[in-house]
Amino acid sequence: MFRFTSFRNFDWVLFGGLCVVACAGMLSLASTNMQLFWKQSLWYGIALLIILFGAIFDWKWLLSQAWFRWGVYGVSVLLLIASNFQPGTIRGTKSWLTIAGIQFEPVELAKLGLLFLLAGFFSKRHISAWQSKNIFLSLVYAAIPAFFILLHPDLGSAVVIGSVWIGFLLMSGIHKKRFLIGLFVIIILAVLMWSFVLEGYQKDRLTGFIFPERDPFGINYNVIQSKIAIGSSGFFGKGFGQGTQTQLKFLPEAQTDFIFASFVEEWGLVGGIVLMGTFFVILYRMAVIGLRASGNYSKFIILGTALILTVHFLINVGANLGVMPVTGITFPFLSYGGSSVLTVAVLISIIEHIKLESR
Repeated sequence: MFRFTSFRNFDWVLFGGLCVVACAGMLSLASTNMQLFWKQSLWYGIALLIILFGAIFDWKWLLSQAWFRWGVYGVSVLLLIASNFQPGTIRGTKSWLTIAGIQFEPVELAKLGLLFLLAGFFSKRHISAWQSKNIFLSLVYAAIPAFFILLHPDLGSAVVIGSVWIGFLLMSGIHKKRFLIGLFVIIILAVLMWSFVLEGYQKDRLTGFIFPERDPFGINYNVIQSKIAIGSSGFFGKGFGQGTQTQLKFLPEAQTDFIFASFVEEWGLVGGIVLMGTFFVILYRMAVIGLRASGNYSKFIILGTALILTVHFLINVGANLGVMPVTGITFPFLSYGGSSVLTVAVLISIIEHIKLESR
């Protein structure tokens, strides 16, 4: 299962970019909450081992096994269902499961399971991906976890799941007529979700995004504080531990949803540009490796990973800047949270393994 090989072909730029993002996250946590800093240190340490040892693990063989792809997908769906039956909520949702005192998010495993399953599905049918039966089957695969995620309720993660399915379809080419029909169906579904699925606070978040001046001490409070933190940061920021919005607790969720605003407030426009530039380098390296990879399955896995991280980045940073609704989506490898960090680490280890094997 392990192939001890030279790391000469290891993508150190991709790995280094992740380390820079992780260091930025650690700086923010050290500035705001030392308890979370030490916990996140543990998760980053485990992630480091996963990436380095995972790179020499025979992922290509394991991912080629249908039982493994269906197993990860099936277990993730069962955990999503189980999380809906747990008592109480965390941050207003049932997105977490607690086992032996450790909390984790089943939706992160669901992202892996769906990515593995759809990559196998579309890699064999990329030419006929827009046939009705293939569209329907792949949609069902995505809709099952999305349905249980919406029950949590977790709109942001459901959007990520839907983006994976749409992204894989578009990677397989575009059938103009069915693409337009699909857009019409999405609009109808959006109307139905607004009427019968979305909770009141989720509707308030969406209307608050459209009307940012409405309810500044309620639904729009978080975004306003985030914009103040970013707008007052200046060129070089206020300095480590000196961010007023962050340190005085005006900025909520400064370790998770709004960690980007917290970081920029203390490290300024320069820090924000470096952080976003590093993330773009990570995505660029993924795209290069994906396009050069041999075999459709490897291409779909890598480009699908880049798609997931891109959607997370756009939604999180967009919400921090007030140009996207707040949906609770994290900044990959920056926000506090073990589940998301380990998920990214597994995906990066797979990409590095494919890169090593492609020499």
